[in-house]
Amino acid sequence: MIGFDPYAFSQGALNFALAFLAAGGFTLIFKAVYRWITPHDEGALIRAGNSAAAVTLGGALLGYVIPLASALTQTHSLPEFVAWALLAGVIQIVTFWAVRHIALKDLSARIERGEMAPALYMMMISIAVGILNAACMTA
Repeated sequence: MIGFDPYAFSQGALNFALAFLAAGGFTLIFKAVYRWITPHDEGALIRAGNSAAAVTLGGALLGYVIPLASALTQTHSLPEFVAWALLAGVIQIVTFWAVRHIALKDLSARIERGEMAPALYMMMISIAVGILNAACMTA
């Protein structure tokens, strides 16, 4: 039978709590910055029942937390994790900017109108970029 080591558990639980709080905090910060840089008001649109806004914001959040999770498994210090978290956020924001200025110049207006096709497109690009970002962190 394997014994329970309370000291080892407490150390692991503390590390878990710190990592979870740091990742959760960075996710909230990313969400606030992302909502600030987009021309449309995701919060108001989502409260009004706009699914396109919810899909786009949800995709950006997934595209951010996927590399954030990868960073948690690859980094060995809080400053290193912070650097990767910031980079992941910048990459997601640049992705939105690029899609909005290159591929779909009317993206925000279409999201405001509740059009799902551009919202799904943006969501998939955000997630794809997040997966690539996460994979590059493990290289």
